[in-house]
Order: sequence, then structure tokens, then C-alpha cells
Amino acid sequence: MAPRATRPSMMDTAQSVVKAFWTEYQKTHIKLKVLDALAATAVLTAAIQFLYARLMGTFPFNSFLAGLFCCLSTFTLTVCLRSQVDPTKKDGSVEKAFGEHALAMCVMFLAVWNYMG
Repeated sequence: MAPRATRPSMMDTAQSVVKAFWTEYQKTHIKLKVLDALAATAVLTAAIQFLYARLMGTFPFNSFLAGLFCCLSTFTLTVCLRSQVDPTKKDGSVEKAFGEHALAMCVMFLAVWNYMG
């Protein structure tokens, strides 16, 4: 009887995927890493707000929704900015992308401010 070929375990496969991702991510430009950190912070803040609302209640419900909307739209707009300023794509200018991002953030903050009441 021939010996069975051993397949790598799921943990080994996951570790190799994470290692390959981390190796490739180290090559990412520092400006994109800053945008990634901003996006991660926005998601983390939204998660903390949601957890707080689940534990303590949502008494000023408009404020809770405004805060959650602000965090999630910040994440969305930051991901859009990241996709526009990626140096591997040369679709447009970085200045135009940043200007659009700044304008969209101002409009979003005005909407959040008005929603809070």
C-alpha cells in the first residue's frame, strides 16, 4: 500500500495566506497605509458605538444613528479615496481625488450635524 500524501492543514494554509498578505502589504506606500489606518479606526469606532448602544441603550437614538452614519461613511469615503490615489492606477490626479474627498466629508459632516438635531 502506497503512503498517502499529506495535505497541509487548514491552519498552515491560513498562516501562509496571512504571511503572503503581510509580505505584500509591506510594499504598500506609506500614504496608503495611513488611509488604511483611518479606515480601520472608523470601523473600530463604529463597532464601539454599536456595542455601547447594545449594552447601555440608545436613548438619544438620533445621536446614535448620526455617529454610526458618520463612522461608516468616513470608512466608505476613505476607501474610495484610497482606490483613487493608488499609485498602480494612473486614472486621475491625487489633488483632484483629495479635493473630492474633502468636499464629500464636509457634506457628510453637515448631514450628520443636521441629523443630530
